[in-house]
Amino acid sequence: MLHNITYILFKLKVLQPSERAINFWMEHKDVRKLEYALKHGNYKTRKLAAEALAYTGQCSSVPVLLHAMNDKVQNVSIAALNTLEALGCGDDLIISITKKRFNWVKEIRDKEAKQIANKDKKYTIYRWERTSKKSFERVKEQLKRPMR
Repeated sequence: MLHNITYILFKLKVLQPSERAINFWMEHKDVRKLEYALKHGNYKTRKLAAEALAYTGQCSSVPVLLHAMNDKVQNVSIAALNTLEALGCGDDLIISITKKRFNWVKEIRDKEAKQIANKDKKYTIYRWERTSKKSFERVKEQLKRPMR
């Protein structure tokens, strides 16, 4: 009963479900609540929901997991990818997961190579002339001259 109230408060955006609530939904295989948590929760809730969907083992949640695969938070994306691999509902799915993982590895390696290449690079920073400083200097010079 308490977990149903938690779900209602979550839908009303009052609070986020706890890990205990998500585990309860997972044990009772309440896929609808877990999918909602994966779509609308914060990053911790989304990660826990994605991992819980792997336990339920229903291929009906594949579209939600495919959407979560491109999440901004990498931990959520990894959890969704692991869940999709665990479900393994189709060969095309496994191919798209593999491509996503290779893209991540390539991005990480490129970023590290760029950091190593720019490590010893010295930047020449030019000090731009500010007009206010220039006008201040001109007024200063005019005040040095005697007035007529």
